[in-house]
Amino acid sequence: MTNESNDLTHALNEWLAQFVTDRRRALIDQVLAMRTRHFTVVLENIFQPHNASAVLRSCDIFGVQDVHIVEDVYEYTVNPEVAMGASQWLTIHRYGEPEPLPYPGMRGTKAQAAERKALPGSTKSCLAQLKKDGYTVVATSLRPGAVSLYDLPIDKPLALCFGTEETGLSEEAHDAADMFMTIPMFGFTQSFNISVSAALTLQTLTHELRKSDVAWKIPADQKAEIMTNWYIHSTRRGRALARQFYRDRKLPIPQKFEEPEEPEVDEA
Repeated sequence: MTNESNDLTHALNEWLAQFVTDRRRALIDQVLAMRTRHFTVVLENIFQPHNASAVLRSCDIFGVQDVHIVEDVYEYTVNPEVAMGASQWLTIHRYGEPEPLPYPGMRGTKAQAAERKALPGSTKSCLAQLKKDGYTVVATSLRPGAVSLYDLPIDKPLALCFGTEETGLSEEAHDAADMFMTIPMFGFTQSFNISVSAALTLQTLTHELRKSDVAWKIPADQKAEIMTNWYIHSTRRGRALARQFYRDRKLPIPQKFEEPEEPEVDEA
C-alpha cells in the first residue's frame, strides 16, 4: 500500500468510526491487536457447509485472519447458524468455479467426487500463491513421515491445509505440500471430523505462537484495511457511508463499495 493510499484508508476509517459505538470501536481494536497472518487455513473441497462454517468460526475465535477456500469439486456456502457471523470478520480467498454436483443426502458419493477431482483444479494455483507469499504448505495427513502437531515448527508462516470429509486432501495437495502434519490419536478411530481437526490444530498452534518470540502480529497498513471492513460490518449501511466518503472528496468509488441496491446516505 502506498503512503497516499494508506493515508486515504486511515481517513476513511476515521470517517466510519464516528458511526460506530465506543464499545464496538474498543472491541475492534482489541480483536485486531490479536489477529495474525502468520498462520492461514486452506479448505479444499469441503462439501458439508456446517463443517466449513465451523472452521471459519474457529479461525475467528483463534485469531487467524485469512481462509483460502478451494471449490473445484464443491461450492462452499456459509451456514449462518454454525459460522455465527464469523465470515464477515475474516478475509476469505476463493479458488475455482465448480459445476453443480448433485449428491444423495449429506455424504455425497466417492465416485462423483473422484470424477470431479480428475478435472483441472485450483488447488495448485492456491498453494503456489501461498508459497510465493512465503508460506510453508502443511498438509494434514496420516501418511508416513507426518510430523506431530505438537512438534510442528512455527518460526515460519504456515498454510494449514484441510481436505474433504470423505477422502481428505487430494493428491495434488499432497504433492504440493512442503510437509505433512498429523494429530496424535490413541483410540481405535483414526480420524477427526474436519472441524474438530482444524479447531485442535489452531488452538494448539496459536497458543504456542503467542508464547513465542515470533513477530506474528499483522502490520499496521494491513490492519487499516481490515479495520475498514470491520467498521463497515459494524455500521448500519456501512458501504453507503463509504461511498459518501469518496463522493465528498470527489474520488472514484472503489468497486468493493459499490452496491447500488443499498440505500444511500442522506446528503444532509
